[in-house]
Amino acid sequence: MKTVTLYTDGACSGNPGPGGWGAILAWEGHEKELSGGEISTTNNRMELTAVIRGLEALKEPCVVELYSDSKYVIDALEKGWAVGWQKRGWVKSDKKPALNPDLWERLLELCRIHQVRCHWVKGHAENPKNNRCDELAVAQWKRLKGE
Repeated sequence: MKTVTLYTDGACSGNPGPGGWGAILAWEGHEKELSGGEISTTNNRMELTAVIRGLEALKEPCVVELYSDSKYVIDALEKGWAVGWQKRGWVKSDKKPALNPDLWERLLELCRIHQVRCHWVKGHAENPKNNRCDELAVAQWKRLKGE
């Protein structure tokens, strides 16, 4: 299997509010930038959407080195929280409903196709690819907001 690197970020103006997501897929010196947005969403939905859209862009099963500054996404995947929520019918261990089950359902499907290795990166720091994803995400919500 090919090993690709996926950098992602989501951003929102207000929570909820107009939101955007950005992703960069990198493989053997080639890069592809992806981005999009929604008029009324949350930051966590945009973080999840960035990962989903990046994985959906892959044409074959891959090993994916995922870099995200979202503890929500990284912890839920790495620590098995999302799988637990799914097994309990989208209920968290504290008996509260898990948020964004539609997106988690899709992401878990994609994680069964690809081998996803999670890496948390500090947001707005020294990672140029994460910073570029943030720029893509912010540009999308600004476009939707009419800025």
